[in-house]
Amino acid sequence: MTAADVQNRIDAYPTRNNGEVKVIPRAAPVVWGTAATGPMDASTLDGFDARGYLSIDRLVGADEVAEFHRELERLSNDPEVRADERCVIESSSQEVRSVFDVHRISPVFARIANDPRVVDRARQLLGSEVYIHQSRVNFKPGFEGKEFMWHSDFETWHAEDGMPRMRAVSISISMTDNHSYNGPLMIMPGSHREYISCDGATPEDNYRKSLVMQGAGTPSKEILRDFYDRYGIDVLEGAAGGAVMFDSNCMHASNGNVTPTPRSNVFIVYNSVENTLEEPFSAPRPRPEFAGSTDFTPAGRV
Repeated sequence: MTAADVQNRIDAYPTRNNGEVKVIPRAAPVVWGTAATGPMDASTLDGFDARGYLSIDRLVGADEVAEFHRELERLSNDPEVRADERCVIESSSQEVRSVFDVHRISPVFARIANDPRVVDRARQLLGSEVYIHQSRVNFKPGFEGKEFMWHSDFETWHAEDGMPRMRAVSISISMTDNHSYNGPLMIMPGSHREYISCDGATPEDNYRKSLVMQGAGTPSKEILRDFYDRYGIDVLEGAAGGAVMFDSNCMHASNGNVTPTPRSNVFIVYNSVENTLEEPFSAPRPRPEFAGSTDFTPAGRV
């Protein structure tokens, strides 16, 4: 894409325009496939369309969860991984908070990222082949796990990665039990049907801060109050081995974890191969490859 193309393209979801804040109706389908194109039935797809997310009580078995834990422990203790930019470490405790790009770093997480149990559901929701836009393992330790403020992933991916449309889905696979009190995912059901254009501009190298704590791209308290009044909040509890899939534009957050019970999950983002990245819409340059991949090889087809 040339500089002239970037300048002249129409942005359906403007954001970070230094003062211009809007709530814009979604201009794209939520579910692109049908019950005939994947493992989920029509009722499950209808629920996802209405709420913007779905829960899977048991996606992986206890033996797989144990394998994930061993691999996370290995990665957390590997000096090369800890020194890599893809590893986010809590400043106070020096414990690993996230490891990005795990489908490239680890064969264990590569397998689950390309597993038909996951990929077939993503293909069905997005109505096409999919590729991995981002992957990571998250660890929210007991007593010290930090909160993550309300945001839409699509706003960041659009502004900073150049994702043109809302045709991406995330899956969070639980490696630990998610209780209401240890910082689980919270979603405003139905919020995926409205896009919030945020205030401010994207700071230089914003990804260094945003991977730790959402800053740019955070909606105002007034808009969040309005969304809460209209949509409410679902707190997504569930046992280890379960999963949540949610639309890229869902308004979501998580509380800090001050309990003794840690929370960890495997997080994978799938984007449609018909929705590949362009130049960023509201940032001077794209984020690094580990935050927004430009390898559009279809997942599960390697």
